[in-house]
Amino acid sequence: MKINVVGLGYIGLPTAVAFANAGFEVAGTDCSEAVVKSLSSRRLTFEERGLSPLFLKAVKSGRLTFSQTYSDDAEIYVISVPTPYDGFSKKVDPSYVISAVKSVVEVCREGSVIVIESTVSPGTTEGSIKPLITKKVSLAHAPERIIPGNMIYELRHNSRIIGAEDEATGERIAEIYRKTTDGEVVVTDIKSAEMAKVAENTFRAVNIAFANELAKICNHDGLSVYEIIRLCNMHPRVNILSPGPGVGGHCIPVDPWFLVGDYPELTKVIGNSLYVNASMPDYVLKRAGEIMEEKGVTDYKRVGIYGLTYKENVDDFRESPTLQFLKAQREHLAEPLKVYDPYVTEDIVENQYHDLDEFLADVDFVIIMVKHDEIKEKMSKLADKIVFDTQNICNLPNVYKL
Repeated sequence: MKINVVGLGYIGLPTAVAFANAGFEVAGTDCSEAVVKSLSSRRLTFEERGLSPLFLKAVKSGRLTFSQTYSDDAEIYVISVPTPYDGFSKKVDPSYVISAVKSVVEVCREGSVIVIESTVSPGTTEGSIKPLITKKVSLAHAPERIIPGNMIYELRHNSRIIGAEDEATGERIAEIYRKTTDGEVVVTDIKSAEMAKVAENTFRAVNIAFANELAKICNHDGLSVYEIIRLCNMHPRVNILSPGPGVGGHCIPVDPWFLVGDYPELTKVIGNSLYVNASMPDYVLKRAGEIMEEKGVTDYKRVGIYGLTYKENVDDFRESPTLQFLKAQREHLAEPLKVYDPYVTEDIVENQYHDLDEFLADVDFVIIMVKHDEIKEKMSKLADKIVFDTQNICNLPNVYKL
C-alpha cells in the first residue's frame, strides 16, 4: 500500500516516518523546495528527540521518499498542513487544506481515501472539503495528537480517533493507524472527530487560564500561587495546572478560537479563558517593571530574556509567549531587550545571543520564560542576578515568581 503524506512539518514528517517504518511505501510531499531538498539529502528540518534514527531508518529502507509533486498512484492521502485562524473573525483558515485537497483530487485514482490530519473546526470537512471532491474518493479525519518534544513516544502510544463517512472507510483507515501505535484506535463520524480534537485543546486552554488567573489573584494578595496549587491538588478530585507566561505552540492558543469563531454566543467561558491566556505576556511585562522599580534597576539594556521557544527543549517558537512579550515591550521601549535560547540557532529577534555565558555577562536582570533543561542544570550561573522566574524552576534565594 502506498501513502502520500502532504505537508512535511512538525506533524507530517514524523507521521510519514511512522508509516514508512510500519512497512508502508510513503511519498512525502511538501510545497517547499528547501524542505524537500533537505529531507532528500537526509537532513532533518527541525529538531525532535528520537526522530533522527527513525528518519534515517525509513529513508535508507527506500520506503520513504520526498517530492514537491503529489503521487498519482497512492491509495491513501494524508493531509497534514497548517490551519491557522483568522485574527479578526476567529474562524479557522482552511485555505492550506483546501489547496492540498484540490491538488490531490487532480491526480488521485478513484477509490482512494483522503485523510485530513490537520486540525479543523467542526463541520469543515462537510462544508469546505467535501464540495471539492469530483471523483469517487472517500474522506476521513484523523486529527493529530502529538506534541513537539515528545512526538515519537506519543505517536507510538497515544490513542487515535478516526472519523469517516462510513464504517468501512473508517475501519480501513483505522487498520493502517493501528500499525503505527500501541494506543487504542476508535472510529466515529467525521464531525465528532473534528469536535473531539478541538475540544481536547480547549479543555487544556481553559484549565491553564484558571491557573493564570489564580496567579494574578495570589500575587495581588501576596500569596504564592504554587503553594495554593500544591494545597488544592492534595484533594483527590482537584488537579490545577501550573500558570505560565503565556500559551504558545500550534494547538492550544489556536484551536479553541475555532469554536469561538463558529459559536460566538455559546463560548463565553472559552473566549474569556483565551483572553486571560493572551494577557499573560503583558502581565509578565508589568511584573518585570515592578521588580525593576523595587530593585532600582533603570538600565533596560541590562535586562535579558531566557527562552524563545513556546515550550522547553524544542526549537519550535510558533506563537511563543516570548515573542508576544517582546512585541508588547517594544510598544513601551524603543530599545529591544537581550534574548537567548539554546535551541534557536538562527537570529529571529534583535539582540539575540547564542552563548549562555556571553548573554549572562551582559545582563543583571534575567526573566526566565522557558524551562529548558539547560538553565535548570546551570541555575547556579544566576546566583548573582535578579531573577524573575515565570516557570517556577529556580530555587535560588530572593527569586521573584508569577
